[in-house]
Amino acid sequence: MRTSVCWTNWQGQGLERCTLVQDDEHLILEGVVSGTRGGKYGAYYSVRADAQCRTREVLVKYIGGQTLHVVADGDGHWHDILGDRPVPSLDGCFDVDIGVTPATNTLAIKRLGLAPKARQDIVAAYVPLPSQIEGAFLPVPAQQRYTCLIADRRYRYEGLFRSFKAELELDRFGLVMDYPDTFRRVEETS
Repeated sequence: MRTSVCWTNWQGQGLERCTLVQDDEHLILEGVVSGTRGGKYGAYYSVRADAQCRTREVLVKYIGGQTLHVVADGDGHWHDILGDRPVPSLDGCFDVDIGVTPATNTLAIKRLGLAPKARQDIVAAYVPLPSQIEGAFLPVPAQQRYTCLIADRRYRYEGLFRSFKAELELDRFGLVMDYPDTFRRVEETS
């Protein structure tokens, strides 16, 4: 299965194009972003997850800025490819949350497979916006909560690390349609 979608920020500025590819062995998200959250930036990202939607590889490049490339073993252990070192602060993280895109919410939602009214707290590997980078460009652990409101269609996302809540409606592929006050879908092609 393959699909591509576009988002803009809630105010209609910036643009993201994301492609989702999923088969029996893996799920891949790949996108480019011309963003405005926290300042103007350009970004490229690629995320590879295994069949259980556990994040296995993350590459993020901020155009004219820093690059991040980390891998995970599927058991919650991460390694910084560029720095050739383990990232023990991410031990126990199975999901990535890239701040410049709503696409990565898909991974946690699919991996968790929550029944209606069920909720689950997780710690995700959060990739900061360019304006949030302090020191080394690496993901940081971020406490989050997902609640299933309507199976495969609507979920409540809570960024516990920043006191943020949003109800996310998903399309038939599990990608976010709108992310209130943050992202809005502007085009869909299959």
